Amino acid sequence: MIKEPSLLGHATIPVSSVEQRLDERQIVASRWFNLEGGMGRHGDGGGGDQPAGGFYSGRLHLRLSLEGGYHVLDEAAHVCSDYRPTAKQLWKPPVGVLELGIVGACGLLPMKTKGGSKGSTDAYCVAKYGKKWVRTRTVTDSFNPRWNEQYTWQVYDPCTVLTVAVFDNWRMFAGDGDDRQDYRIGKVRVRVSTLESNRAYTASYPLLVLLRSGLKKMGEVQLAVRFSSPAHLPDTWATYTSPLLPRMHYLRPIGVAQQEALRGAAVRTVAAWLARSEPPLGPEVVRYMLDADAHTWSVRRAKANWFRIMGVLAWAVGLERWLDGVRRWRSPSTTILVHVLYLVLVWYPELVVPTASLYVFLIGVWYYRFRPRAPAGMDARLSQADTVEGDELEEEFDAVPAPDVLRLRYERLRTLAGRVQRVMGDIAAQGERLQALVSWRDPRASRIFVGVCLAVAVALYAMPPKMVAVATGFYYLRHPMFRDPMPAAAVNFFRRLPSLSDRML
Repeated sequence: MIKEPSLLGHATIPVSSVEQRLDERQIVASRWFNLEGGMGRHGDGGGGDQPAGGFYSGRLHLRLSLEGGYHVLDEAAHVCSDYRPTAKQLWKPPVGVLELGIVGACGLLPMKTKGGSKGSTDAYCVAKYGKKWVRTRTVTDSFNPRWNEQYTWQVYDPCTVLTVAVFDNWRMFAGDGDDRQDYRIGKVRVRVSTLESNRAYTASYPLLVLLRSGLKKMGEVQLAVRFSSPAHLPDTWATYTSPLLPRMHYLRPIGVAQQEALRGAAVRTVAAWLARSEPPLGPEVVRYMLDADAHTWSVRRAKANWFRIMGVLAWAVGLERWLDGVRRWRSPSTTILVHVLYLVLVWYPELVVPTASLYVFLIGVWYYRFRPRAPAGMDARLSQADTVEGDELEEEFDAVPAPDVLRLRYERLRTLAGRVQRVMGDIAAQGERLQALVSWRDPRASRIFVGVCLAVAVALYAMPPKMVAVATGFYYLRHPMFRDPMPAAAVNFFRRLPSLSDRML
């Protein structure tokens, strides 16, 4: 027979009495806490000789501390506006001041119906940077509200993001017992590091919202932003070369699961705090501003991230195409110049690093002409919001669909996951083939590889390295008439090496 667990006692510890720890070198002393309120010997809550404060149930030995050296994220990591530790004693001096002028909005769509069939919008704006939230007044019944309000923040790290969003006020007109939420109209993010110092930017940004019916432009918001910073090059160098997160994140890192749990708790705490402000901000506003649902699964986001990866790798693809054109002698003059440059770099290897640095410098100077003239707003094309399909939107917005719809989405997810699984298997197979070169899983292949390595070592010891490099480069750049269209022998040899794929169930 299983007995019900009984309470041995509890200890009440005021948070104000807990010591705060600032770094890993600070030792927090352990303390004993009395347990009270437990059941007595006969299960009646205590005997006749119990003390006045209740039945004594023993003591608990604990080491408690408030960790002030960490920063608990309440925003998504990629749009964070504050990296400072919790303890104010560890804050560094500010590097500048961020000024935001919320001028107004134009072309807003009607959000609600008043007086029968008349559409109206009661818009207000919310801005968040660091721990400071601001809210404009509500302009009632206007599609072109003008706020003309200005706010400032201290900037401690320029690699942070300012978030501005526009909402339609439903709570102000809600009746008793009506729990209508404020409707989001759109959001804009501005990364402070993209702003030049002491320059005012005034621009209109589109307000885009992704709905079940697709992407919808709700209007535009006009903002004026300026980042005032007296920092010179040494100060900027020190800022950009310092760690992004506080020291404790690197010495005593927090696990990913614990970070997500702490972020969820921080979002709930901020929502409860702003709900008590005047006028209050609802939890839907806080969650939208903090991107609380940024890590939920979405086919659209998966596609967007895939195309982002392809965009990052586009330069490598372009370089490979250029090299292929050089190898195929599509422009004989370019190929001859590459031969000459390669010969100079091989004969004078000390020029490789400075030449590469000079080349990158020239690329940076060339692209200076195409630098952004103003901070960019939300990009619908980058987010794949302009080409998203209706079924994908239904999946993104409908958390608990019908069973038949759920099965269809599950099958589609299995198809996508199968493609990802196949790519992961191919990558793993390439690494296992590299390991198979010397692991003698294929004794014939390992025997050939070891023999070739010995021959290469003897040849390289006997021949001057510059001549070897010149011969290798010229062989790679040889004319197509001397080139076999079939794959190279080394590629064929590598593809024949065994992997562990044949051992998988």
